[in-house]
Amino acid sequence: MAKILDVKGRQVWDSRGRPTVEAEVVVGRGTTALASGRAIAPAGASTGSGEAKTVEVRKGVHNIQTRIRDGLRALSVSDQEKLDRRLIDLDGTPDKSRLGANAMVAVSLACAQADAAVQKIPLWKKLSKEKRVALPVPQIQIFGGGAHARGRCDVQDYMIVCIGAGSFAEALEWTAQVYAAAGKRLARRGALQGVADEGGYWPAFKSNEEGLAELLGAISDAGLEPGADVAIALDIAATQLYRGGSYHLALENRTLSAEQLHAMWMRWIERYPIVSIEDPFAENDAEAMRAFTKAASIQVVGDDFFVTSAERVKTARGACNAVLLKPNQVGTVTETLACWNAAREAGYRAIVSARSGETEDVSIVHLAVGWGVAQLKVGSFARSERMAKWNEALRIEEALGAKALPFPARKLFK
Repeated sequence: MAKILDVKGRQVWDSRGRPTVEAEVVVGRGTTALASGRAIAPAGASTGSGEAKTVEVRKGVHNIQTRIRDGLRALSVSDQEKLDRRLIDLDGTPDKSRLGANAMVAVSLACAQADAAVQKIPLWKKLSKEKRVALPVPQIQIFGGGAHARGRCDVQDYMIVCIGAGSFAEALEWTAQVYAAAGKRLARRGALQGVADEGGYWPAFKSNEEGLAELLGAISDAGLEPGADVAIALDIAATQLYRGGSYHLALENRTLSAEQLHAMWMRWIERYPIVSIEDPFAENDAEAMRAFTKAASIQVVGDDFFVTSAERVKTARGACNAVLLKPNQVGTVTETLACWNAAREAGYRAIVSARSGETEDVSIVHLAVGWGVAQLKVGSFARSERMAKWNEALRIEEALGAKALPFPARKLFK
């Protein structure tokens, strides 16, 4: 049985050029090191108030080198739940504010990677426990707005879902075509301002709905059929729009009530092939979320609303029908899995998600595949911190070959 010999922490840099925490866990038998695992904590720009708290990066690194190292050394690396429970106990706060969720999630994921390494298997295979698995369906950002593009438009993510694709590889091929077509369309109109935090185009739209029309145009320009081959998913991140009991659309200089916003989303669903909307209302507007989930015949995803909390999923009472899984929102692998288990028990779907401040770490791809989560969201189809994850999924699909379950895109949004 391999035990933890050492836990190292270091400051590294994320996709926005900001410092973040990396953990490295060394495991072996006796005093002989056999393997190690590394993981890096991401950071979000649009965050829910209920997320686990981070600490300053140097403090997080210090916590790894001291309290966490002392607390985990000599423990078996194969017992993820016990390791995560020790991390939670060492922190001792309800919001991870002593050790920091950034330090804790890096260590938790590094432990999982180290255990897979000592077994000489990829992390997804360790997590799947010999069950057959499928590749997740990607949600991929084409236009970025909201907190990812300094509020240039109010909708945070305009994404596509390749609902007609027969494989993960085909979904990426179609996305590449749509992404290229979207950039050319914006450039022709002089509406291309650069790229946003997650690699999607930073557009100059005159209205939020214009982004939907541009997506339809890009899908068609790519030689694909909107609504049959490729559909639309949105992340509104509506908490960012909510002030004083109303929703403020800065791009259009409009203020809407929850009822008016509900009506606008319903009109969009009727006009465009939208299959998923994330955080259509603010994190504290539960009744609006319930009313919309009941009325809309699409996937309604809770991000800020759930913050990867199993307890929040259990008490949702009809608000949303899917949950975003972000390990750094809650702090450990075990707690993230608990949220996924709660979602399944409630009949909810889930999406494993990256953050706007990302790194080359590909652990979340393995979580999605190994746990059987049917959707994956890591940003756009540009920038290496995003492409590293899409490419890792391609490698996993190749490794699985005929042993993989059928790619679920055609059934998921039928």
